[in-house]
Amino acid sequence: MLYFAWVRERVGTGEELVDPPADVTTVAALVDWLAMRSAGHADALAERGRLRAAVDQAFVTPDASITGAREVAIFPPVTGG
Repeated sequence: MLYFAWVRERVGTGEELVDPPADVTTVAALVDWLAMRSAGHADALAERGRLRAAVDQAFVTPDASITGAREVAIFPPVTGG
């Protein structure tokens, strides 16, 4: 897991290794599961609509599969310039 910007600050780390249960197969389910890990996780992940995700460095929607993923990143919306 990688966390960026204010998500990282609220979780308290920029990355962590996780081993979610077998029934956690989508980004949305992973976020729900992560939110139960600590108060910091719950705070960082509370506003699901403000979060974006990437699986193996490709932007994805919350219903995207994480099966076989090596890296999942959670971050706030980004803007380009």
